[in-house]
Amino acid sequence: MAHDPIRFRLTINLIVFLAILVFGTIAFMFLENRSIIDALYYIIVTMATVGYGDIVPTTPTGKIIAILLIVTGVGTFLGVIANATEMMLSRREKQVRMKKLNMVIGVFFSEVGNRLIHIFAQADFRFEEIQKGLIVTEKWTREDFLRVSGQLKGGKYGVDISRTDLAKLKMFLLEERDFLVRLLENPTLLEHESFTDLLRAVFHLAVELAYREDLSQSPATDRAHIGGDINRAYHLLVYQWLDYMEHLKVHYPYLFSLAMRTNPFDRQASPIVQ
Repeated sequence: MAHDPIRFRLTINLIVFLAILVFGTIAFMFLENRSIIDALYYIIVTMATVGYGDIVPTTPTGKIIAILLIVTGVGTFLGVIANATEMMLSRREKQVRMKKLNMVIGVFFSEVGNRLIHIFAQADFRFEEIQKGLIVTEKWTREDFLRVSGQLKGGKYGVDISRTDLAKLKMFLLEERDFLVRLLENPTLLEHESFTDLLRAVFHLAVELAYREDLSQSPATDRAHIGGDINRAYHLLVYQWLDYMEHLKVHYPYLFSLAMRTNPFDRQASPIVQ
């Protein structure tokens, strides 16, 4: 997991803040002979820079503790507030970026992803086995998406390259090559590692096919290599498509409706509302 410097600073400030709060409360209770409520009240109003002046230290040691409390506690308290505010703003900005990124993902599936799934699924030697689990409906819950995702990880499915029209696949990817390049240039992709991996896999497949003038003459070893690239892209496509479908169901029901009616895993799918 990536290190979050804002969360780290907030955690450190909270630990120091609580330590000062506990130490100051206990010290003020014993040195000034105050109740725990009065001691805690004094510590809080001092660290919050309110300072009503209704409770003040009267002993020399208590005054020294109060000075230390002001020097260390006030800065720590303000640090907690500043870091918490920064974290909330950062989280809101990330949500906005992720919203834009999911729009990019939607465009990818509309322009390239769904078509690739159609091509790969036609050559999937176990398509019938995974098809039933990928007919997403409006009744699906979070648990359903997790269950299917787990089943896909344990299942053995893939593209049979002997049943794949490599020339057709090559032509399609070359036509979409500029589109894929523009997507890869999008800086927001760094926020979504799995989608970035998918794009790289698809683009790599396009490059591999582009380098081969006559795919029909490729030896068995080379076809096996291309088959590996195809299946890498296929598996990443399936997982990313399932994740995107869940996103649409939660946030955009009207887009989810269309996505269900154009499900690339449903050979009976139709955009026409019946």
